[in-house]
Amino acid sequence: ITAAADAWARGAATLPKPWQPQKPVLPVEGMRNVLITSALPYVNNVPHLGNIIGCVLSADTFARYCRLRNWNTLYVCGTDEYGTATETKAVEEGLTPQEICDKYNAIHADIYRWFDISFDYFGRTTTPYQTTIAQDIFQRLLTRGFLLQDTVEQLRCEDCQRFLADRFVEGTCPFCSYEEARGDQCDKCGKLINAVELKNPQCKLCRGIPVVKPTQHLFLDLPKLEEQLEPWLEQSWATGDWTANARYITRSWIRDGLKPRCITRDLKWGTPVPLDGFRDKVFYVWFDAPIGYLSITANYTDQWERWWKNPQQ
Repeated sequence: ITAAADAWARGAATLPKPWQPQKPVLPVEGMRNVLITSALPYVNNVPHLGNIIGCVLSADTFARYCRLRNWNTLYVCGTDEYGTATETKAVEEGLTPQEICDKYNAIHADIYRWFDISFDYFGRTTTPYQTTIAQDIFQRLLTRGFLLQDTVEQLRCEDCQRFLADRFVEGTCPFCSYEEARGDQCDKCGKLINAVELKNPQCKLCRGIPVVKPTQHLFLDLPKLEEQLEPWLEQSWATGDWTANARYITRSWIRDGLKPRCITRDLKWGTPVPLDGFRDKVFYVWFDAPIGYLSITANYTDQWERWWKNPQQ
């Protein structure tokens, strides 16, 4: 309080001059460099006030605070555009997935501009950089032996000639017999469902009856990481600012043992898998989308690694 009163008494002329970062904003030696990202909003809707309060507004407030502190600040965001939800929206509106992404990316950008959200850059995940970086991370995982193959039973529509993602299947819930349950969840009883468990399943695209068939997929071999992960977590819990909820969930995963995690999908709309035998598949959006933070920064500046691979600054 005393320091604030002294600064007020001296007047605005004695305050530090506002920091004017170069364009593009890059880390500066000797300064506090702050990279801020908002959770990437999904592209298949029109954002409303609740969406903005949920993640964008808090990050914007923090970005403004950092700039007022004269910290060298970069704030990026963008639309998350791959995955089943985009394909579903495209079918609904009679457009291609790319047209859906183009339409709603522009709507998102306009709304955030209207709210005066202070992004330094607002991008998207359907870019060549996304493909390059995601495939590079995949190749590194493959080279280091952190991937494995396994067979999964999935519903396939022979009329549409495609394996059906959960959102493209509808049927009778095996738990409560609700007749319009989705391939991932029943909206009546709320239980999670594996699509192959549905009774009387139907393809939502053509209303045909799908059949269960095996398909090969790639998995992250997470059990291989447990030995390295546990000591890292102990150190991070001791020195970091983890919430009680985050600690509890992470501990439960470790306690129960990590399981292999599927990273591929039998879809058309997504980042292609660059491996023979899997070239008709794409990366699962939960493998692909977090890489969007890197690729959006890369679309902002070709020196993106100075932000993402530069712990010294």
